[in-house]
Amino acid sequence: MNNIGVIEIDGARIQLFAADFDVITMPVTVVSGSGILKKGTILGRVTASRKYAPYNAAVDPHDGTEVARRILAEDIDATAADVNSSAFVSGVFNTAALTGLDQAGQDNLEDRGIFVKDLE
Repeated sequence: MNNIGVIEIDGARIQLFAADFDVITMPVTVVSGSGILKKGTILGRVTASRKYAPYNAAVDPHDGTEVARRILAEDIDATAADVNSSAFVSGVFNTAALTGLDQAGQDNLEDRGIFVKDLE
């Protein structure tokens, strides 16, 4: 992982971390069909496979991805195949650097020791 604490969004470099806090990553498998995902994408876990996919609070029927659990730690392409990657499981992150976050997802993450705040 290069530049672990920086993310690029629309050509701008944005600080990923929002405070000094222990940052822990864990291995994850992102399920095929998830597409091209950027570092900072919020992930949920598919209950049936225990693999990860982008968090989707509105998914119906519920498949597990409606609960935010992790933050992707690197850019990946899971368009055509499962991808073994890593995800953050603790830390304090800059809201502006995250993709797919809503209030319910933020609440899910905070329950797991992953905190989000604005740097402004």
